[in-house]
Amino acid sequence: MGTGGRSGQRPGKGSADGVTATPGASASCQYRCIECNQEAKELYRDYNHGVLKITICESCQKPVDKYIEYDPVIILINAILCKAQAYRHVLFNTKINIHGKLCVFCLLCEAYLRWWQLQDSNQNTAPDDLIRYAKEWDFYRMFAIASLEQTAYLIGIFTFLWVERPMTAKKKPNFILLLKALLLSSYGKLLLIPAVIWEHDYTPLCLKLIKVFVLTSNFQAIRVTLNINRKLSFMAILSGLLLESTMVYFFQRMEWDVGSDCTIYKSQHF
Repeated sequence: MGTGGRSGQRPGKGSADGVTATPGASASCQYRCIECNQEAKELYRDYNHGVLKITICESCQKPVDKYIEYDPVIILINAILCKAQAYRHVLFNTKINIHGKLCVFCLLCEAYLRWWQLQDSNQNTAPDDLIRYAKEWDFYRMFAIASLEQTAYLIGIFTFLWVERPMTAKKKPNFILLLKALLLSSYGKLLLIPAVIWEHDYTPLCLKLIKVFVLTSNFQAIRVTLNINRKLSFMAILSGLLLESTMVYFFQRMEWDVGSDCTIYKSQHF
């Protein structure tokens, strides 16, 4: 999730007086202070001979973004610890466009997990060609179901935030940025594959812990992106889970869904 140093900054141009401002800096405030969430026009100035001076926030009198000098590994560790400063650095002060690819890859991981559990619970004596066709169809079906459940989860979050948004707010919530934040903060789902590969007696517990970590990351992403309190963020997550659970129950009632042969997954559903 994290990206470090100046390599993650938006491309731009320097000033004419020999001092280069933050790449991409302009008259509009497009960055955020990672400490107080106030807008900032630049993160640093690059003087001659590579001498950098980090911009100080006018509001809190702290560096706007100290992470621009940190190693990516340190940023990733801080993001794993769900520190708000690390999330603001990644979401506001870097240019990351992998949210779409990351979402698809996470869905593939989840579909593979469901497919693996389904095959593990099946005892089929059909011909080989029929088995291969059925297994391929089962994977596509698991991917479609995982996608629909993820969509329901996101719709639940956005619906709650839309209803609860302050009517007197000066600016409308940036739901596009929030969608990107939620997709990026779901990177914990990538741990599903190692949990399957290193199978052991505690796999169900590992899956539940992964789900808790993903929900915690989503909670922090909502709070940081919209700058709202913890209560609203928590209620938004609960709304998403409620709609997702409704979708799961609906699929369980549908005969064309996973049927009784995938109850092993549903019994361990996150």
